[in-house]
Amino acid sequence: MIDDYELIDSGEGFKLERFGKFILSRPCSQALWRKNLPARRWENADASFDRLDGNRWHGRSNLPKEWVIKTSGIKFILGGTDFGHLGIFPEQRLQWKWINETIKNTPRKINLLNLFAYSGGSTMAAALAGAQACHLDASKGMVEWARRNAAENKLDNIRWIVDDAHKFMRREIRRGRKYDAIVLDPPTFGRGASGEMYKIEKDLSETLSLVKELLSEKPLFVLFSSHTPGLSPIVAENILSQIFPTASLESGEMLLEGSSFQCPSGIYCRVLFK
Repeated sequence: MIDDYELIDSGEGFKLERFGKFILSRPCSQALWRKNLPARRWENADASFDRLDGNRWHGRSNLPKEWVIKTSGIKFILGGTDFGHLGIFPEQRLQWKWINETIKNTPRKINLLNLFAYSGGSTMAAALAGAQACHLDASKGMVEWARRNAAENKLDNIRWIVDDAHKFMRREIRRGRKYDAIVLDPPTFGRGASGEMYKIEKDLSETLSLVKELLSEKPLFVLFSSHTPGLSPIVAENILSQIFPTASLESGEMLLEGSSFQCPSGIYCRVLFK
């Protein structure tokens, strides 16, 4: 399978990655070890981003405004943003593969909801497996980016929503709509479509309670992930086991994987129903 992503090196607070034919250096707060490759390999990156004196790109003119890569069987449109993001979180690649394979191996039609859905990796993984997917994000711009990603993958079995997650879920509950699988990666801090404030330490409990109400009578899974510092796999399991006491849980760190070091980048917890 073609894969256009590669972690080349990491260390000293940075990661060196390949996205298609472009090599980029960007911050990575957990890379506390020494770099493995010589300085010239890092200096030869097409572009770099740092936060040493505000958010700054170096060599951004070496990159096209947009380019397309394929990883985990999914095409993504990438572009450098002012915050150093590119429109993809490659540490989610194993979760996308898991979503896709789990749905493919389920002999019934799956209705999936992706909350805080960003550029749609989980949405497309599910839709490519044949699920009917609903994609929600509070950012109109990110939903449009995800729609363009879906078009690149020739997908049309996706419902697109720009809204505050809690408002949308309450409305779905009133309508009696149910989902067999729900994916969520809530922000540490964020704002809804109308400026609603979200803080994970305050709002996660309500988020998960609403998720539970939205599940169908025969749910397949809930997939929770987070990039919040201090939220470990065990913390996630403790929280989710109280919401779903009879389910099985699988948790771990999300990793960027290279030939020399694995670079941790968030955590996941899968809730599996019998």
